[in-house]
Amino acid sequence: MPGLPVTRRVVTGLDPQGRSAIVLDGPVPGAARNVQTIWSTDSIPADNGAGADSIRDFSFDLMHSGASAFIQVRMPPGPGSAPMHATDTIDYITMLSGSVTILLETGETVLHAGDMCVDRGIVHGWRNDGMEDAVYSVVTIPAHPVGAGRTV
Repeated sequence: MPGLPVTRRVVTGLDPQGRSAIVLDGPVPGAARNVQTIWSTDSIPADNGAGADSIRDFSFDLMHSGASAFIQVRMPPGPGSAPMHATDTIDYITMLSGSVTILLETGETVLHAGDMCVDRGIVHGWRNDGMEDAVYSVVTIPAHPVGAGRTV
């Protein structure tokens, strides 16, 4: 099964003279995976003066490291795509293509390309009932736990 399509990543920063500039422009490393990190920070607030590429392999530990992460997910069609779980984060999700169903303890709803979702750390799961892969981007930011808190 192929991973995510090759995604161009453009990152701004400062050039050696301290002027605004493009510091990275190219494909996201790790596009063969179904979940890839586009960017992450080591702390909140972030250090925008750091010059190194801030990309790491995705893990739930990355999401719970006290910093932010920008990830992209490819979910193929089929049952059981992501089990019910909760995180101690607030997640800003943008559907890029396809559709996914977000499963909650009280029901479910379908998100389509162009939809945006704010997931506030509650117990949830994901399923792709469509005929094509769903691709969405997520920005995760640390948050105080709600309910019983993190399960992953």
